Amino acid sequence: MTMLWQALIDFDGTISCRDTTDAILQRFAEPGWEEIEAQWEAGAIGSRECMERQVALLRVSPDVLDTFTASLEIDWGFSAFVRLCQRHGVPVTVVSDGLDRTIHTLLGRAGLGHLPVVANHLEPIGGDRWRMTSPHAAPGGACGSGTCKCRIASGLSRPLTLLVGDGRSDFCLAGEADLVFAKKSLIAHCREATIPHHPFADFAQAVSLLESVLAGAALPAESLTLKDKIDG
Repeated sequence: MTMLWQALIDFDGTISCRDTTDAILQRFAEPGWEEIEAQWEAGAIGSRECMERQVALLRVSPDVLDTFTASLEIDWGFSAFVRLCQRHGVPVTVVSDGLDRTIHTLLGRAGLGHLPVVANHLEPIGGDRWRMTSPHAAPGGACGSGTCKCRIASGLSRPLTLLVGDGRSDFCLAGEADLVFAKKSLIAHCREATIPHHPFADFAQAVSLLESVLAGAALPAESLTLKDKIDG
């Protein structure tokens, strides 16, 4: 049964303790990135356009960026989650609408550099300037995200998908995945959309949930039916 599963794990705010892209922008971007963020939050632009424009405002050399990135924290329980998946033959893929350079730096520091990463590509273009490309976007701009997580999930080999995520970039895949571990705003979305899900606060809890799943135990998924919302 375990050989049927694949795990797709979001990075920023899920594996990392804070949004690493926001941390980089706060430290190194020229003024204007927050206004671009506000346009994305209002739904005026997609995350791909938002991040392309924000990355163009970065002013930092590659070595300084990498040093700063290495100082950011991840949920160290993620290593135990990966080991559990490995023991049961469940492949883990980090699928993010964030930046690949940041993800590789932090996973490497944690001894998890072997994990496959699907994310936007952050590219130095000379001096302290950068650009972002999105090799995993949906064809034809069907999705406003830089990384279309539904497309990635459908292209992998296992028939059952576990999504572990925390935010807006996970909303679409949450409706398609066979099992959802949710935190932060993904919990609110799943409740609103009546998507069965299992709330978790950190990877120590996620490990416990996954152990139960792999042992064949039935987990009571949290979701609100229409009647629940009316009664509430």
